[in-house]
Amino acid sequence: MRLRRRISGMAAFALSVVLAVTACLVSAGPAEAGQQGIQAADPSVLRVGGTYISVQSTGGGIAVRQASSTDGLSSATARQIWSDSHGLGEVWAPEIVRDGGRYYVYFSAGAGSAHRMYVISSANPDSGYTAETKLALPDDKWAIDGTMFTFNGQRWFVWSGWAGDTNVEQNLYIARMSSPTTPTGGRSIISQPRESWERVVGNPYINEAPEAIKDPNGQLHIVYSANGSWSDQYCLADLRLRSGGDPTYVWDWYKSNGCLFGSNAATMMSGWDPTLYVNGPGHHTFVLLDGDIATSPPAGPTFPLMFHAVAKGTPYSWANRHWYTGTFCWWGNTTYSRANVPGDNTNTGWSLKFFE
Repeated sequence: MRLRRRISGMAAFALSVVLAVTACLVSAGPAEAGQQGIQAADPSVLRVGGTYISVQSTGGGIAVRQASSTDGLSSATARQIWSDSHGLGEVWAPEIVRDGGRYYVYFSAGAGSAHRMYVISSANPDSGYTAETKLALPDDKWAIDGTMFTFNGQRWFVWSGWAGDTNVEQNLYIARMSSPTTPTGGRSIISQPRESWERVVGNPYINEAPEAIKDPNGQLHIVYSANGSWSDQYCLADLRLRSGGDPTYVWDWYKSNGCLFGSNAATMMSGWDPTLYVNGPGHHTFVLLDGDIATSPPAGPTFPLMFHAVAKGTPYSWANRHWYTGTFCWWGNTTYSRANVPGDNTNTGWSLKFFE
């Protein structure tokens, strides 16, 4: 009886993977990417009830939009929530997070090597924000693209930064948070741009724009952008934490065997297709309820994401980037591997499919 139940359970799991893949394909047939009227980079969007809330850099400040759909964000009024009154410098890639009913916006500001992470907060998404506070990230090195999330009851902060004080390469780092504004302990490196497909464009080589999400098995993923954002080689790749793994231990992370969302076939992971309508898709945001990775979708249906890219046929440049609405779904039974690692160097589990 136990054997029969075990076999039935295994068959059900196998069927669930097949159904997940089939549902993903059926529900996400090719459709042209939804270009927004927002000519900008680095979207960050979450859903609170039936309202979609986005945040963006506006030169020397940060603005919030609210709409009843992702497509409606482009026509929504952009309300300024913060201005660089202290002359911090370039304001990059704000990320909006909701924690305990309060909104937190993390952003990088500075000039050149002075870029550091800052945070503002409010009880309302588009008004009443505090003055900026510099995050006391461990080692106090150059840092951009930071965001906070909660996994297994622990708050974490993940960002792109330098190992030292010079621009050699951009790595991904993670640290614990004791509160939404207080890092604690040391920083741990979780990814370096060392694979051939993420070194097509360099000076420097980069891993940046990390975004957390939890898969149907409860495993943590950090989806990030690789290759230079100044190039149409820009793409999305994935880090998957092994089941029961330690987020601060680099060898518990497994990297996708290529880009999962990009416009160049040569850098794509086997079985993943390049984009049809845009070049250089990257720096994305998973559009989740309250921005909570615990609300990430089950296998099968597709869910919204937003990313920036340049329309095919348009010269690739930072000035030509727009926000786009796309979709994503989970893709089962996918192996990630890593070279030159003694012992177990492969890991099989959920990956992601992205669609324009």
